[in-house]
Amino acid sequence: MNKKFLWNKFFLLKIKRFDFYYLHNFWLEITNRFLQICIFVIHIILLPAHFKSSTSMKKNFSLLSIALVTVFIYTSCRKADLHPSPQPGSQLFVSATSLGTFSKTDLQGLASKAGFGNFASLAVYSVDFYKLVYKINYKGRMVKASGLLGIPKKLLLPSSIVSAQHGTIFRYADAPSNFPNTFTGFELFAAAGYVAVMPDYLGYGVSENITHPYYDKQYSALSVVNMIEAAKFFLKQQKTAITDRLFLVGYSEGGYATMAAQEEIETNPAHQLTVTAAAEGAGGYDLTTFLSAIADTSSYSAPSFLALIMKSYNTTYDWNRPYSDFFQQPYASAIPGLLDGSKTGAQIDASLTTSPAALFNPTFYANLKDPTKETALKIKVGENSFLSWVPKSPTRLYHGTADEAVPFNTSLVTYNRFIAAGATNVEFFPIPNGTHATSVSPMMLNALPWIISLDK
Repeated sequence: MNKKFLWNKFFLLKIKRFDFYYLHNFWLEITNRFLQICIFVIHIILLPAHFKSSTSMKKNFSLLSIALVTVFIYTSCRKADLHPSPQPGSQLFVSATSLGTFSKTDLQGLASKAGFGNFASLAVYSVDFYKLVYKINYKGRMVKASGLLGIPKKLLLPSSIVSAQHGTIFRYADAPSNFPNTFTGFELFAAAGYVAVMPDYLGYGVSENITHPYYDKQYSALSVVNMIEAAKFFLKQQKTAITDRLFLVGYSEGGYATMAAQEEIETNPAHQLTVTAAAEGAGGYDLTTFLSAIADTSSYSAPSFLALIMKSYNTTYDWNRPYSDFFQQPYASAIPGLLDGSKTGAQIDASLTTSPAALFNPTFYANLKDPTKETALKIKVGENSFLSWVPKSPTRLYHGTADEAVPFNTSLVTYNRFIAAGATNVEFFPIPNGTHATSVSPMMLNALPWIISLDK
């Protein structure tokens, strides 16, 4: 199906939405003035003429009392309306710094340069980009997080929001908010007419001082959900019209973060959000299955992932164990420097070994297979997996059958569990012979027309 046709169809599916907030307050003001005039008339004109008799005095005093009580109640309601409780997202929003306006030609060029040339034609709008800073509760204190916000220009109808979550990154420079020096590909959602929300995640952007909580469900979810809420607040302040539709998309770690955000939204009504649909690719949704696969394999091509998850858990959960508890030398001493935010995943992989038996401390590696050992790790792995929740909103899972970094079985096991638990709107799309790198494009070619079809 022609990609340009799919995005042109998007315009026909939009539904216009109006905001009556200011009109509502205008009529409240007019009505209030009218009641004040009525009271003035009662007090100045009617009362002197009828206070001559005690009977008329009582009647008119009752009339005045009723009118005053009416105005008091009405004015109190009006004050409550003009001074409502904080708007959703207002307490999370910190700032939005303009990164400039980029034309569709600019974005097509960036897409081609970054290897997304097949999708460059989807860019049909110029986009205003912002570095959005917002807050997240991290270990009991509010910290700043950041991400990239793209707002398409000159739309005739309100936009829907797409929150797009990037895959695993190691370099601080690769965080989405460093646009245009980095390009994730998800920026094209904005150029196609959607408001695009792209979180950096904790540990990147303005929160580089925090160790990235890799594959932690709670912080993954809040990195996404809090940014959506803060972005919606900013859009309202800017008087940018949006629909109520919210789409979630992510791949690799982004697939995991997307599912975490979906669970958080569906189980916590306080967010006042509703997921229209979610597309999740190649995430480690069942970390218990993933850990078992690592313990049983003789070769793993992405040892950087293993180093990052152990650093994350050791810091996030305050274990503070020496790296030598987990890794053999020379890797135990090298890993802190390798994960300093200056190196790519490929550079880190080249400095480690693809043999888990050679990478891990022998005792630690043996304990991974023993249910009674390394229980703190295994408890957290279970808590950060999706073992009891079932999606309510339409959901599509994608995974390459030849994925060498995140085992295909993690998605298959998760999908089967969803179906067994009664899920009726979850679909699974295995990508034949797809590796971790080559499965992104097939996923998006399937997910994009699906999202467009639901955006109505």
